[in-house]
Amino acid sequence: MLLSYIDEVGEPGAFVARDHPRFSTSPAFGYAGFVVPAECARRFGREFTRRKREVFKSELENVANPGRWERKGASIFRPDTLDKFPQQIRVFNGLVRALRAMGGALFYYVDEKPVGTPKQTGLDVIERETVAMRETLNRLSTHAEAERKNLLVMIDQITEKTRAERLPNMYGHILGRAADHPEMNRILEPPMHVDSELSSNIQFADWVAACVTRAIDYQLIEKSRFEWVAATRAVEQVRGAFTHESKLHLRHRGLTDFHHSDISRRARPLYPTAVGHLIGDGIDPMVFHKVHAAAERAHERGKSSSSSN
Repeated sequence: MLLSYIDEVGEPGAFVARDHPRFSTSPAFGYAGFVVPAECARRFGREFTRRKREVFKSELENVANPGRWERKGASIFRPDTLDKFPQQIRVFNGLVRALRAMGGALFYYVDEKPVGTPKQTGLDVIERETVAMRETLNRLSTHAEAERKNLLVMIDQITEKTRAERLPNMYGHILGRAADHPEMNRILEPPMHVDSELSSNIQFADWVAACVTRAIDYQLIEKSRFEWVAATRAVEQVRGAFTHESKLHLRHRGLTDFHHSDISRRARPLYPTAVGHLIGDGIDPMVFHKVHAAAERAHERGKSSSSSN
């Protein structure tokens, strides 16, 4: 059997631009984490705890319950981490290497968001979360089928109200899709919610999700502050560590989606290196955001018109 631990990549709200006063958090949303053989899950959790206590020894000295202390991935993968705290990245690399040695792999499925405010894009947060989770389960089941093993999926704990709202949709998707896609039968239960304070593996999934979030930021944001995550060899162990089913789905880009370890490559298909002066250098970036938003609205109107006909 396989166990998969996942967490959110970015957040499901609207995105306009990195410098927008309200909608600036993340250009994409989805889920990421890792898959590990069930017989190795506890061993990997112990390894994570050991290395976490070593690298954050000073922070843990006065903590009442060190076993429940956690450092969020967003605090590790910061713009200045490589310069100020390189030891944290060395520990992350070591954990990825240990996971692969146990037969595990990293995983992600992420959708690029349409650019615009909630009103401009007709944002439905629940629908965005549902679509991303469905595709995540589809791809994890395909991986499990390739490994010829059944699968259980764990995700960081949410409120009971939200869990109760999501559970029927996830369960219905697994059962409904299994009729035409038998690999869905590899998933034995809908994703189970686990408190990250009590699960070292959920904590590591948060670290992986943070790494993926920053790598995607580098690929989608022209002036990203996280170039070091993908454009250097700092996080070298993630290259080749992702399942073949891992994917970043681009939106109306006219480019091939990112698969496997594409998000960690230095070259950026969306922003190829140019020689000489660029025509757009003297144009206000907000002009591009407004044009992009207008194109999104025109596309959605065209879809609505086609469906009505």
